Parts: sequence; C-alpha cells; structure tokens
Amino acid sequence: MMGQQKSEPQLFNYAVNLEKRVRANHPLRQVKAAIDFSFVREEVAPCYGSNGNESVDPLVIMKMMFLLFFDDIKSERELMEVIGERLDYLWFLDYGLDEKIPDHSVLSKARARWGKEVFESLFVRTVEQCVEAGLVDGKKLYVDASLIEADAAKESVIKGAPELIAALKRAYRATESKLEETSTPESYQAVNDRMMSRSDPDAACVRQGSGQSRPRYKHHRVIDDAKGVITATETTPGSIAENKKLMELVDQHEQNTGCRAQIIVADHKYGTSENFVACQQRGITSHMGDALGKAQQAREKSVFGDEVFTYDPSRDVYLCPAGQILKPRRVYSIRRTVEYKSSARICGACVLRAQCTRSSHGRTVQRHEKQAALDVAHTQAHSLAARRDRKRRHHLMERSFADAANNHHFKRARWRRLWRQQIQDYLIAAIQNVRILLAHQNCRKSAAAAVSLQKANLRKRCEVLTLVSFMKFRLRSASFARLPR
Repeated sequence: MMGQQKSEPQLFNYAVNLEKRVRANHPLRQVKAAIDFSFVREEVAPCYGSNGNESVDPLVIMKMMFLLFFDDIKSERELMEVIGERLDYLWFLDYGLDEKIPDHSVLSKARARWGKEVFESLFVRTVEQCVEAGLVDGKKLYVDASLIEADAAKESVIKGAPELIAALKRAYRATESKLEETSTPESYQAVNDRMMSRSDPDAACVRQGSGQSRPRYKHHRVIDDAKGVITATETTPGSIAENKKLMELVDQHEQNTGCRAQIIVADHKYGTSENFVACQQRGITSHMGDALGKAQQAREKSVFGDEVFTYDPSRDVYLCPAGQILKPRRVYSIRRTVEYKSSARICGACVLRAQCTRSSHGRTVQRHEKQAALDVAHTQAHSLAARRDRKRRHHLMERSFADAANNHHFKRARWRRLWRQQIQDYLIAAIQNVRILLAHQNCRKSAAAAVSLQKANLRKRCEVLTLVSFMKFRLRSASFARLPR
C-alpha cells in the first residue's frame, strides 16, 4: 500500500525549527519551490496495492534519488546516513528530527517497481518548465553523444562464438526475470555478438580513443541553442553509432518542446547520407559535418573529388574533367547508390590520370538515389554559418557534458543494466535543466532588484535636488528682502 508523507511540526522540539534553519537562498529551497514532485504519486499508484503495510511516500523516494545526483553523493547507503545529519535534507524531504530514515534498499526496490518511465516524466516536466520560462527557442539543435563507463571491470568480459554469447544472454535474461520485477526488454538487440560482460550483459565492449576496449554505455543528447537546455536524451549500449539516433532525438525534441526543429548542428559522425536526406525531406537545414567528405579527404588528398564530375540527367551519365563519359555499372541496394565507371583503357591513356585516380580499373563515382537533396544538404553543411554553428556546438556540448561529469557523476554508471542507466541519465539531465531554470530565476530576481535599487537611488537624487533648489530659492528670497528700497 502506498504511503504518503505528512508534514507536521514536532510537538516537543521547541528549540529547533527546520523552516528557519534553512537559509532563504539555499538551492534546495529554490528547487522545492520550482519543482512539483507530487506527480510521481499518481504515476506510480498502479504499482501499489490497496492494503498491507504502508510504503515510503513515492514523493520522498523521488526526492531522495534527486538528492543522490544533485549533490553527487557516493552511494545510496551514504545518502541514508547523511540525511539524518543534514537539516536541509530533512527539511527538503519534509522529515522531522526524530523521524526514522528508511533503509537504502527502498530506493532499489522502487526503481525495480516503477521502471524508467516515471523518471522520463520528471525529465520531460523540466523541459516543459524551461519552455514556459522562455529558456527554449526550439529551432536550432545541437546534438552529440558521450561514452559512459559501465559498472563492470574489463576482466568480466568473456569472448566466444556468436551462438554461445547469444545463449548466455538468454540465460541471463531468464534468471533476471525470476529475480527482478523489471528486466531488459526482449526487443533489445545485442550489439556485441562475440563479447559479453558477465557483470553487465547490456553494456557493449567498445574502445574510446586509443584506450582499451571495455564495457560502456552511450548517452545521446540534444541541447537547445538559447540557454543550453537539454531537450532530448537517450541511452544505448556503447557500440550504437551516433548517426543511428539522430532523427529519433529530433522527434523527441519536437514532442517535448512543441517546437519544430529548423537547424541541426552536429559533427561529421552524424553527417551520413541517410541523415542528410531525412533532414531535407523534413525541411530541416543541415549544419552537420560531412562524414563522406571527411573520409574522401583522408583517402584521396590529391585526387579529384566527386563534385568536379558533371551529371547529365538526360543520358544518365557523368562527365569527367577530361570530357570522358562514366556510365552506370552497378547498383548498391543497401547504400541506395549507383556506381558510375569509366573504362580502364580510357583512364590509362588520360593526361589527368594522376590527378583523378590511382586505380588500374578506372575511375568510379557514386550517386545516391536522392542525390539532389544530398547536394543541397552538402551546400548547407559547408557554408560559413554551418562552420560557425559547429564551433559553437563544440563549446555548448562540451560544457554540458563537463558539468554533468564534474557535478553529477555522469561518466560512470552507478547501477548495472541498460534500464537502470537510462534512469541515471534521465535524473542527471533533469537536474541540469533545473539548475538552468533556477539560474534564470535568480538572474531575473537580481535584475529586478537592480532596477528597484536604481529607481530608489533616482528618487533620492530627485528629492535631494528638489531640496537644494528649494534652499537656493529661500536664500535668494531672503537676499532680495534685505535690499534697500
């Protein structure tokens, strides 16, 4: 049975008033005034029965998990130990000095019972509040992803045949379903078919930079241009490519904010043909780096690019810089491209061969089935405005990720399994949005106070000037009265 915390003053604690002990500008006082956590009671009510022992109030549990990341407390055990020592925590939770602090297992049981949806609701509500406060423009989006260390050592990784790894993962899911109320959904697709961590089977073994491969998750994030509010987020195994989640994040942004995306800014990892075409079909300007262009530059630094070849739609052929014809030879259904090729004999005798190709089989050019849309997107991606936006994206995204890592335990998973990591990321994103909201409110209060002070100073100055003018008038009147008539 779901319990509900009652906030009542203690009968015999006459010397201690928690309301007075918490200073007026305390961050938790601002959080309590700005965020309504009571929605959680209605959302998790179906998870509780109508009789039996009363549980800890879900509102209190949500606030405890909020505190866990808000102040980056090391563990849930430590949180429960600290609550009784902190008057501000007791006040924030509506607890009295003598009230019993629940066991740390209450939090893990609540997560298993509630699932990730209620934490997603908390995140979405912070986005909506930022929209109402005018902190979200919604038109220009910055997208990036960051790897998160799973709570699993690299020694826990085992290697084997794909069939063996698949059987092990099925066994883990079956065991988990018996022990827990929430498990990884059956629709989850494994990404490492030859490696698996025994500690956390959902985490994918990936390498970051030149480091070693180890179990990791990947956090995908959308930042709004106006104030850096996080408007969409998703957590996946670490091996999921960034470009695969771009349009899903755009859909989530539009749903959370109610604003249609007009410009997408991202690095070259997102600049695939599929994403460029999808943006053009939805009328979105693409300020993403060009993944294909970057790869071609690295591969063919001193060779003609595809852009110098002219397409003739009437004959469905390409003309090379030397005026020779490249005809369609092969169709790639997966990449949705057509390969145009010149003969090896013509290329071998061409005077521009050294600048065009190093292949002994002749030069080839790839054309996408939506090449017209791709050409528009590539023009947008290489514009001066796009380069400026990508430079600003680097600043905004790195600042957002660094803030999460330095203040809210972002770079390492607290718990194991994908759905728990999603809960962690929803809480961190919600807290970052709350801090942006509170900073905006404080700035408005400071600006209002400055205006009030300026008006007060102006009134005092006017009063002084009026008094001085009056005194001068009296002195002149007295001087005229003493003159001989």
